[in-house]
Amino acid sequence: MTIAETGDISAGTAQNRVVNGSLNRVGLLAIPVTLVVLVLAFGSLVAALVPLLLGVTAVAAGLGLLGPLSHAFPVQDSAKTVIMLIGLAVGVDYALFYVARSRQERRAGATPRQALETTSATSGRTVVISGCTVALAVTGMFVPGLKVLNGIAAGTIAVIGCAVAGSVTVLPAVLTLLGPRIDAGRIRLPGGVRARGGRFWPALTGRVLARPGAAAALAAGLLLALAAPALSLHMAQPSAVALTAPDDPALRTLAAVQAAFPGTGEPAFVIVQAPAAARGALARQFARLQALAARDKIAHPPFQNAANAGHTAAELSLPLTGDGANAASRQAIATLRRTLVPDTVGHVPGARAYVTGATAGDVDFTSQVRGALPYAIALVLVLAFGLLLVTFGSVIVPATAVTLNLLSAAAAYGVLVLVFQHTWAQPILRFHGNGTITAWLPLFLFVVLFGLSMDYHVFILSRVREAVTGGEPTRQAIARSISRTAGVITAAALVMVCVFALFGTLASLDIKQAGVGLAAAVLIDATVIRGVLLPATMALLGERNWYLPHWLAWLPRVGLQDQAAPGPATAAGPVPRDRLAAPTPRG
Repeated sequence: MTIAETGDISAGTAQNRVVNGSLNRVGLLAIPVTLVVLVLAFGSLVAALVPLLLGVTAVAAGLGLLGPLSHAFPVQDSAKTVIMLIGLAVGVDYALFYVARSRQERRAGATPRQALETTSATSGRTVVISGCTVALAVTGMFVPGLKVLNGIAAGTIAVIGCAVAGSVTVLPAVLTLLGPRIDAGRIRLPGGVRARGGRFWPALTGRVLARPGAAAALAAGLLLALAAPALSLHMAQPSAVALTAPDDPALRTLAAVQAAFPGTGEPAFVIVQAPAAARGALARQFARLQALAARDKIAHPPFQNAANAGHTAAELSLPLTGDGANAASRQAIATLRRTLVPDTVGHVPGARAYVTGATAGDVDFTSQVRGALPYAIALVLVLAFGLLLVTFGSVIVPATAVTLNLLSAAAAYGVLVLVFQHTWAQPILRFHGNGTITAWLPLFLFVVLFGLSMDYHVFILSRVREAVTGGEPTRQAIARSISRTAGVITAAALVMVCVFALFGTLASLDIKQAGVGLAAAVLIDATVIRGVLLPATMALLGERNWYLPHWLAWLPRVGLQDQAAPGPATAAGPVPRDRLAAPTPRG
């Protein structure tokens, strides 16, 4: 005989204990892992500590803002995890862009003050635009109108705002105070690690620009192949057992009880409002509904009935087949709503029937997210296109960026399906899935990925535009800009991948899926998109990258584009100086 204990309170306590323990572990690991990556990127301990400081303070400020935000939006515990996930990534990224450009200017011979002024006018403006792009993308989570997503969106926008504010205020002050001491604590890397890393991207870019058509076709084919499994993506909420790897005794016992006693499964509640005079008819139809549910094996006895004192409302509890979150339970809800309830209770005169419960709520939540997903994607694309249009004074640049980010998101969806809708990865990542992706994750992944991917695009394209404004041909500007930004973007992407991958080790299945999906997406974006597809596409387009119709000449200027955008060119030579206005003067 085996004696074990479980229950709602025991299982919930066990889940919280496992999830919180793993979250604390990841939080402690994220900081040293980030520091190691930054030291490798800068070769200086002080230079590495500055971005880490901004990331940590942005997270702390974002968590602090959850207090007042919770008065406007219901904020669940998951919002804290998302703030830590996104805040550390974007905070470190923005500081990386700033510190790296400042060091480049000083090494080029500028005084510390000149370097800081140039950095503020270039990378500082890029950080603001990148932050606005991420924030605008996150607003897509407001589209479904679900309170849990509204709270996550509000918290994410808050931490992004904190990171941007710190980048353009506190960070310049810190760099001014440090001055040349920013390079203190130099660390020698063995074997020319930084030299080899610095040669890789220029060499790759040179090969891509030599044959841009073949490179673009190869990269696009790879992304489409990765995206193909996303066509079979299924969304649902994970079960209570699937939320964590059931190493805890209470969770193991819960799984055993659900398997041995189907009648203890998650119940569906049929709630009926009817006149008191229909009491007898309602009782007969409830009996028919129970018999049909048992016959079709969508629910298992014992069934329970209850009614209010005036017999104007009644409830029937039907323990569903399955664990409450798998396909069998969801199909049971669909059968009840479409067939059994209308054929039984629906015949009671004056009765109104509803099917609810945890499983029914999950079905409705998933349906609402799925229905809102196309509108959210459309909103994000329109907002991002408009912002980039104003930023670069071109209709081709935002169209290219939107297309490449859609490819990146589709590839990330495909990776999620390959990992979590099949069983091969379960022993590796230690989870027990139900063959679906968490319902809110596709929307969350798209808006966050789209915003984060735009960081790299805005950063690279701003350097390309800066070079083109200075008179360089577009192809030469692409090669030089990618070579000069390769180190900082590689470091920024590596920080994100490492942080997101750490969250992929959490016991909570939805956060695990988010961590793996974001890590895969950033890795794809920083290698295939940034290293191959972006330069190849821009090389094929040539001077047409900067095309702006005359009827859009009224657009405001934010300083990252020419005062007069060049039209499409037929030759691949240098852009004449008279077609390029001088850069916006700095005050």
